[in-house]
Amino acid sequence: MSPSAAQQDQERGDQGEARREALAGTQLSLREIERRILPQMQGSEYLGPAYDSTARAYRLKFIRDGRVSYVDVDARTGRIIGRSR
Repeated sequence: MSPSAAQQDQERGDQGEARREALAGTQLSLREIERRILPQMQGSEYLGPAYDSTARAYRLKFIRDGRVSYVDVDARTGRIIGRSR
């Protein structure tokens, strides 16, 4: 399996894990996290999420003035745990 195919399989697994955890009530849904975080990022265009099942965190990707930034959010609490630019 090529690295990109393996990475795609992992991403699909992470997305499935995120759905299972949200349905079980052990973490917030992506929609709830977006509802909380997107208003804080006014002036930035939202490019999408990635989920890390090991960290149980979402990484939301934004762009503003040609610069990409990331906001890492704890999926259990909805709290921002990191930002990178």
